[in-house]
Amino acid sequence: MAGQSTKDTWLTAAQCAKRARLTVRALRIYEAAGLLAPRRTEKNWRLYGAHDLARLTEILTLKRLGLTLEQISRLLAGQATDLERVLSVQSSALREQMARVRQSLSLIDHMQTKIAIGEILSTDDLLALAKDQSMTETTSETIAWRRYEQMRPRTERAIDGRLYADYAGHYRLDTVVFTIRHEDHRLFARVTGQVELELFAEEVDRFFYKAVPAQISFIRNAAGMVTALTLHQNGHEETAERMDIGAAATLEATLAARIREKRPVENSRVLLQELVHQHQQGEPDYAKMTPPLAAIAREQAEIIQGELQRLGALKHMTFKGVTDDGWDVYDVDFEKGRQEWSFSLAADGRFDGILFRRTV
Repeated sequence: MAGQSTKDTWLTAAQCAKRARLTVRALRIYEAAGLLAPRRTEKNWRLYGAHDLARLTEILTLKRLGLTLEQISRLLAGQATDLERVLSVQSSALREQMARVRQSLSLIDHMQTKIAIGEILSTDDLLALAKDQSMTETTSETIAWRRYEQMRPRTERAIDGRLYADYAGHYRLDTVVFTIRHEDHRLFARVTGQVELELFAEEVDRFFYKAVPAQISFIRNAAGMVTALTLHQNGHEETAERMDIGAAATLEATLAARIREKRPVENSRVLLQELVHQHQQGEPDYAKMTPPLAAIAREQAEIIQGELQRLGALKHMTFKGVTDDGWDVYDVDFEKGRQEWSFSLAADGRFDGILFRRTV
């Protein structure tokens, strides 16, 4: 009927399969797995509406990310379709894939040019090529499906209140401390320099935040003692080992002194100058970033380069201080404007956080 909205349009199995470039058999497999529940006519024909098509998009997205039907069934069980979440995952995966392709092509072009002029590829060249081909842990697909899983709604469940004491303590996550405390059968987490947030039990040893799309799982040794925790956030998983209260106090006191004295990390200005220059040229050194940061930087590389090219040449940098969670902060003046840049370093010297915002 003219003027009828798409959500009121129903497709037969054959029509749905044709438009989605699938087979009718594939639709029935998804239905048998409990992933689709099409409407039935009086003659028992299957009809697919807007809700079914949205769920089908979700299924196909997760299959593209490498998940099996069993994994998809567990992931979507009892969850309403969230197209915004699906599109966000698809966008992130594609943007990172594009950035990786550009980086790989640039590397290959560089090596082809050297060969064309008669130069011999160095050991560093060959190692760079091997590293580029072997990066699997941080592929866009792996990150995207983890991010999807981490963003899904969580259901709070009651667990034995006596377990909360097992989790309480201090855990070292690179240069910061995760402090876990319990009170009246409730669990709270605080990261150095950040506000304390409550954790909610999803199951034994697995908790989630309601304030942010992130989760924490606790790791036990063979004796049943909690020895570490894993933070699940932004498509990545980072493990923090338990540490004693003295070591935690020393780590936080060292940071507090650096904040109080407004003392930047070693070579802070040079590191930032190189970082800005690399992004201006569209050639960030991702090897000098932790995997989680590198994944985000690849997604945003084109946007960052465009903004920096608009601002023009770098003129001056002024150190402003250190944030409560240990980031060095600078005012960065360009030919056509100013930005505030801040960054943090991991214990091995790689960047593990970069932020910038326009101020003028």
